[in-house]
Parts: sequence; structure tokens; C-alpha cells
Amino acid sequence: MIVLSLNCGSSSVKYQLYNWDNQEIIAKGIIERVTIGNSFCVHEVNNKEKVTVEHDCPTHKEAIKLIKDCLVHSEYGAIKDLFDIAAIGHRVVHGGEKFSKSVVINQEVLKTFKELASLAPLHNPPNIMGIEAAMELLPDIPHMAIMDTAW
Repeated sequence: MIVLSLNCGSSSVKYQLYNWDNQEIIAKGIIERVTIGNSFCVHEVNNKEKVTVEHDCPTHKEAIKLIKDCLVHSEYGAIKDLFDIAAIGHRVVHGGEKFSKSVVINQEVLKTFKELASLAPLHNPPNIMGIEAAMELLPDIPHMAIMDTAW
């Protein structure tokens, strides 16, 4: 099973692609300078050279698009098709008292995250922007939230 993890911050998006069955990281990377200009992605796939891709990402949606493109790129991609991804895990800093464990994200959960945004005002809003972007761009893949506060 292939799992994509996303950690969306205010000006960066970190990602890792896992082969869950083998407990192996297939690809990983970070997009820097999201929303502030001169964005770039440092993308690394096992057994391949690290690649830096310059691409403007004025929004988290553009950053998620860039991640998608890197993962399936003909030269430096890690998978052939995005449908190889079985699930997407999103880091959420603060789930309040409402979430004590990981949860499948739906519109109700997303609404609750927005209500709890003030609990981690520097972290939860960009987490939410990344979730919304990923759910829009990859709607056929289940999305899960993993809260720091659930540990």
C-alpha cells in the first residue's frame, strides 16, 4: 500500500511517499517559499539523484500540484500513476478535545478543524489550506488527519 504524507506549513510543504507494506520511504521532499515567491521543490527518490524544481507556488494548491507532478514525472518520479496512492495522511497540529486519534477527513471534520484553528493559529490554518487543496486535487483518494495532540 502506497501512502502519501503531507505536512503543510505557512510557507512550506513537506511530503513523503511510503510503501507501507515494506515500511520504506519511496520519495520525499519539501517545497520552500510557498506563498512568498521564488518557490522551489527539493525532491528525492530512492536510488535517484536529488532534484530541485523551481516553480512558483503562490498557494498551497500550487504546491500540492507540484508534488503531484514530481511524484509521477517521467525522469524523476517515484510512481507511474497517482492512483497508486491508497491514502493521504495530513499532519494537523491541534485537534482539540474533539479528536483523540486519527480520523478520516470529510466536510464535517474539516469544519471542526476550522473551528479549532485558533488553538494553533500559526499551524492549523496552513494545515487546513493543504487539506482543502489536496482533497480538491486528489478527490478519489481517502484523506486522513493525524493530530500532534493525539500522541
